[in-house]
Amino acid sequence: MFRFAHSLLLAAALFTTNCSRATTTDPTPTTGVATLRDASGRTVGTAAITEAPEGGVRFRVQVTGLTPGSHGIHIHAVGACDGATATAFSSAGGHFNPHGRQHGRLNPEGSHGGDLPNLVVAAGGSGTLDAVAKTVTLDGAQTALFDADGSAIVVHANPDDERTDTGPAGPGNSGARVACGVIERR
Repeated sequence: MFRFAHSLLLAAALFTTNCSRATTTDPTPTTGVATLRDASGRTVGTAAITEAPEGGVRFRVQVTGLTPGSHGIHIHAVGACDGATATAFSSAGGHFNPHGRQHGRLNPEGSHGGDLPNLVVAAGGSGTLDAVAKTVTLDGAQTALFDADGSAIVVHANPDDERTDTGPAGPGNSGARVACGVIERR
């Protein structure tokens, strides 16, 4: 009888321990992905988006088939990429700027939450960027990319000067929008 009772107690303890582990396990972290397309709809790249361990959101971008040189790349405020208009990708809205700051990572009044370093494209048309947007989140409050209207990643024709808030070629003088990808939850 003692062994039977001891076995039941041991089984109950193991069951309780396993149940408590199941309820305290951290959920899978939120991640995102974006497929970058040019104005004709051709896929020119991808972006993998994750929460950064040090805070903020990490963007790992790979592109191909773009003009060699530096290109401004930003997180834009709306998750829409209508490229079939004269003003390609204007549906993505302005830069993601939840704190109402000036544009430019080097601007003493800046920067937008969506400001990223320039994307450098090599002579063959391929490029990569691995950068953290430190003042944004994937979910949560005002800084969330996964908000009611979503967000997008936009690649521009020219380099971003990382200082200019407004200008004839837009913030950073980075020029036309040449590729766009809606950030989607994965």
